[in-house]
Amino acid sequence: MLILGLVILVVGGELLVKGAVTIANNFKISPLVIGMTVVSFGTSAPELLVSLQAALDGNPSISIGNVVGSNIANLALVLAITVLIFPIVAERQTKIVDWPMMLFATFLFYIFSLDNQVVFWEGAILVSILITFTFLLIRKSRKENKEIDDEELNENGSTPKGLILLAGGLVGLYFGSEWFVEGAVSIAKAFNLSDRVIGVTVVAFGTSAPELVASTVAAYRQQTDISVGNLIGSNLFNIMAVLGITSMVTPISVEASVLSFDMYWVIGIALAMLPILFIGKKIGRIKGLLLLATYITYIILVLSKT
Repeated sequence: MLILGLVILVVGGELLVKGAVTIANNFKISPLVIGMTVVSFGTSAPELLVSLQAALDGNPSISIGNVVGSNIANLALVLAITVLIFPIVAERQTKIVDWPMMLFATFLFYIFSLDNQVVFWEGAILVSILITFTFLLIRKSRKENKEIDDEELNENGSTPKGLILLAGGLVGLYFGSEWFVEGAVSIAKAFNLSDRVIGVTVVAFGTSAPELVASTVAAYRQQTDISVGNLIGSNLFNIMAVLGITSMVTPISVEASVLSFDMYWVIGIALAMLPILFIGKKIGRIKGLLLLATYITYIILVLSKT
């Protein structure tokens, strides 16, 4: 299951990137915007489904842990592994538009959580901001009319073909991550690891696997805009759509431990993107090692608190 999941993840990531680039070219949208919207929303869809199911089952607080863990892993783990393999360059729009928006969403999430719950009207605000931002992002990109110079992908790259590739990639990432987690959990249990340890290590990594594969494949194919946009967009989607929609279904309680510990890590890692994006031309391997060390430190502290 572990090996099969990994293979399908890789194939799904390849299809996803090919489909996304084809659609971006046909609709005159930049690959960064495709990464911020279609790719990031697609790779974060499992988190939304998990959170909604938890809310309907009477456990909406699971949504908070889901979003917090995913947002920390996306930047401190997934981005770290991506740049350790393929150093990437962040576009100007990422620095002056997308990252500030992600930071704004993170602080808004913190403010809404101060009373230990996120309620309907707060969720409605989050969803409304996301819809408006996405609309403006796509409109701006279409006005700039950016083209993608990639003959291999543009050859016979019709919109229906792009949509089929995109859908196939998303399905592959979803089932690949499911099987990867199932196989990894079985192996971990065979070594008598506790559920808590499995949750914060194997499962956390598995649920971030779609973002990881999509980002590394995009970086490998020199579509680094999709790579960066996917991760920032995923964090934005997690807060504004996953929490927003779930809190509109039922109020989400925020535990005191999340506010006093995990939330500071989410905010801290989001703020750490400032020097990572603005110092130097690339997000290179040294920055990747620092991010990875940050994630390992977080996991160690989480385990020590159990």
